[in-house]
Amino acid sequence: MTYQPSADRYAKMQYKQCGNSGLFLPRISLGLWHNFGSVDDFGTATDMVKYAFDQGVTHFDLANNYGPVPGSAESNFGRILKENFSGYRDEMIISSKAGHLMWPGPYGDGSSRKNLMASIDQSLKRTGLEYFDIFYSHRYDGITPVEETMQALIDIVKQGKALYVGISKYPPAQAKQAYEILKSAGVPCLISQYCYNMFNRVVEDETLALAASYGSGFISFSPLAQGLLTDKYLKGIPEHSRAARSTGFLQLDQVTDEKVYKASRLNEMASRRGQTLAEMALAWILRDERMTSVIVGASSVEQLSVNLRTLNNLDFTAEELSEIDEILRT
Repeated sequence: MTYQPSADRYAKMQYKQCGNSGLFLPRISLGLWHNFGSVDDFGTATDMVKYAFDQGVTHFDLANNYGPVPGSAESNFGRILKENFSGYRDEMIISSKAGHLMWPGPYGDGSSRKNLMASIDQSLKRTGLEYFDIFYSHRYDGITPVEETMQALIDIVKQGKALYVGISKYPPAQAKQAYEILKSAGVPCLISQYCYNMFNRVVEDETLALAASYGSGFISFSPLAQGLLTDKYLKGIPEHSRAARSTGFLQLDQVTDEKVYKASRLNEMASRRGQTLAEMALAWILRDERMTSVIVGASSVEQLSVNLRTLNNLDFTAEELSEIDEILRT
């Protein structure tokens, strides 16, 4: 049966203007970092993308090295699009990135013009797309001049291979330089993507304010600290959890007693709010007006549905925010 999206999908989602641009993103976006690669179940991946779209999620976030194996998340997503979303491309925001190790040799990694230009061509081929809505420099590699990387992004837009560009994980000094170069070229940085969650608040020091000062939107990845800010690990390591998988990025030694204790206390607080810990952790990020969206990962439709319930309660009292800060400081 041909997939028909929910007719009321846009009534189910909240959207926010991305920085100073005219583009609006859903408050919750779907990331394909995990669970969409060649080692994962394609049927489950397809169901999650369909369900997300039915709930008004229009933004799908990729990178050239997502898998495993690297590249397979883009290939699988391209197949999902071809088989189910014909005619809906203009209702979707599809982003990808390049900058981490993707192929052998000196040109398959880093932020050089050579790497970015080859990477976007490969990513377009894997996904079957004519262009990406957003294409990121996935990281500052510490070697390539920022001018070289930004010029590559500028040319990617001028060549019609992406509508907008963004940066991810850039240190503040290099981010400021990137914003200046892109602004001067008339291709402003649409969005900045960084890790941000209750357990990782580094961007609060400087990065959030810097992005806002240049009119860049902001989007958080790993908003649930790869599952640590859910109830999943409160009673040990589940057999099929991310920490138990050999292909995962969450290692067993990251599930510390300290973080489990804090998560347990936060879970109690979330219960008082009528939320799961995951819902409260996402709402806590979205409380900041500078935050455009959060990228959630999911291994099932059920898990994704819980994350999307976050939008039912985004408000915090001053007392609640103070309690959260106290828990995180302990």
